Amino acid sequence: QKYLCSNCNNILKKALQTLCGHRYCSACLAWIVRNNKNPICQKCKEEDPSTLSEGSLLAEERAFGDAAINKEISELKVHCVTLGCSWAGIMKDFEEHQSLCEYALIPCHTGCGHMVMRKKLADHLENSCVNNVTVCPKCKRTLSSSEYQVRTFLLVFDYFLAFFPQQNHSIPLINKDGCRFSEVGCSFRGSKEKLKEHEKIAVGAHMLLLLQLIKELKATLCPAARAADGLKVISELENKLHVFENIVAVLNKEVETSNLEITAFRRQSELDQNIIRGLELKIAELHRCLTQKDAGLSSLHKSLLFSEQASYDGVFLWKITDVGRKLQDSVTGRTVSLYSPAFYTTKYGYKVCLRIYLNGDGTGKGTHVSLFFVVMRGDYDALLPWPFRHKVTFMLLDQNNREHIIDAFRPDLTSASFQRPVSDMNVASGCPMFLPLSKLQSPKYAYVKEDTLFLKCIIETN
Repeated sequence: QKYLCSNCNNILKKALQTLCGHRYCSACLAWIVRNNKNPICQKCKEEDPSTLSEGSLLAEERAFGDAAINKEISELKVHCVTLGCSWAGIMKDFEEHQSLCEYALIPCHTGCGHMVMRKKLADHLENSCVNNVTVCPKCKRTLSSSEYQVRTFLLVFDYFLAFFPQQNHSIPLINKDGCRFSEVGCSFRGSKEKLKEHEKIAVGAHMLLLLQLIKELKATLCPAARAADGLKVISELENKLHVFENIVAVLNKEVETSNLEITAFRRQSELDQNIIRGLELKIAELHRCLTQKDAGLSSLHKSLLFSEQASYDGVFLWKITDVGRKLQDSVTGRTVSLYSPAFYTTKYGYKVCLRIYLNGDGTGKGTHVSLFFVVMRGDYDALLPWPFRHKVTFMLLDQNNREHIIDAFRPDLTSASFQRPVSDMNVASGCPMFLPLSKLQSPKYAYVKEDTLFLKCIIETN
């Protein structure tokens, strides 16, 4: 599960880790940020919506390349799922295999529109590609490369037979269902379709048979025959053969040149890929450095904010702005609750904070504002008496100074909420039905004014 992207749920590709600790493909994170105004980590939402914080907000500059997980993924054992392919290896070699897999379907590069198996591309180009054709100079028909080769060779063969009819040498007669080149020693037999296929793929073999027969005739012809037309015909045939040999040599040279170009292209591609990988690593490192600096600045900002807002006398005034938007976020579940900055009962006393659910929690959900008191782990807990036993008073201030909402409670000394904290903060305790929502939003009162409300907490320290 740790190798899967939090967005696409596939194997991570160029993994990035966000501040909330979840991982995304670099492309997935870029897509989410580009297509969402306030992108929130989906995994955080699924695991526990109540824990959503600033760290759950997604941004490319707030994520860093996870080199450790990328290395683990590169060593995973994988196999090719292309039908017929038996390749197996590790993930970092898989991309190279994909570009070479003989069983993979690829588009024909001539633009004919066909998808063919890589290892059958040459056969496709030779026999069935509509864009790989030659016009016969004699009959002006459009032929595939292999058809053109067979057509040309047959013309040479017929030319040869015209000068050396069957009665002049001991060549067997053509069988009814035998190869047309049985005249020169080919023994293949079969249906018309099989004969046609055979003639396409056996051009080289037929040329060798014909060449062998010419040599035998040249050696056995009587001196008189050699002196006349025989020598002339043989010379013409040899010239034809030389022409074919030259054509083959040219084609071989073109194939060799193409192979060299392909090899050079692959090498250049590998070099480019290495450069790109190097640049990606540098960018990831810069992102990591920027993230660390951002985290440092964020920490300094929080420390400065805390020092500005910190209270050390057990009295804390909490100003909450953008109440309308935050209430809507609480209704939709986007941000269920809000925590106040921490404050202290005395300079070296208990560290505490407030937690508010604008759309209510528990028995007050959807009908009331719920307000809770939270005991936090502090620097001086070892010197303080436990459990926490001080009276707590909540006040929602009427900004017209007419009717403040006041509620108070004394801690339940048996509750875990008031024992010495073993984690960052204890379970919140307080007033789930602190104020009806109808009263909060009523125009008769001034609890919310200019989209702002004020909460006051007083802890008796005597």
